[in-house]
Amino acid sequence: MRYKRHVFICINKRDDGDPRGSCSQEGSEEIQDLFKKELKARGLNGKVRANKSGCLDACEFGPNIVIYPEGVWYCGVRKEDVVEIIEKHIIGGEVVERLLNRDPRYLSDSRKYPAILDK
Repeated sequence: MRYKRHVFICINKRDDGDPRGSCSQEGSEEIQDLFKKELKARGLNGKVRANKSGCLDACEFGPNIVIYPEGVWYCGVRKEDVVEIIEKHIIGGEVVERLLNRDPRYLSDSRKYPAILDK
């Protein structure tokens, strides 16, 4: 397997007047840039991929990211949260509970995953 984790960051952009809003309007493009920078700084380029995503259809919770293969959905993510997600979830295998999307449609079955550096 080439990547141990894929981080999908919604960068969907809607018109300013759209009632659903959009992740891009909430700074998600900067969040994606920061993920890439922080992953590179930790030497995780070949293990973790931070991808731009189109709409993840969770606009009311944005900015949204989802990490696979676990299928963990984070919502309301800000630039200040990127390092914590990398350190706790991606490297340590621990879900960042305060950012977890608790809507039943987005919850995964588990809260503990193998640390990225264990493999």
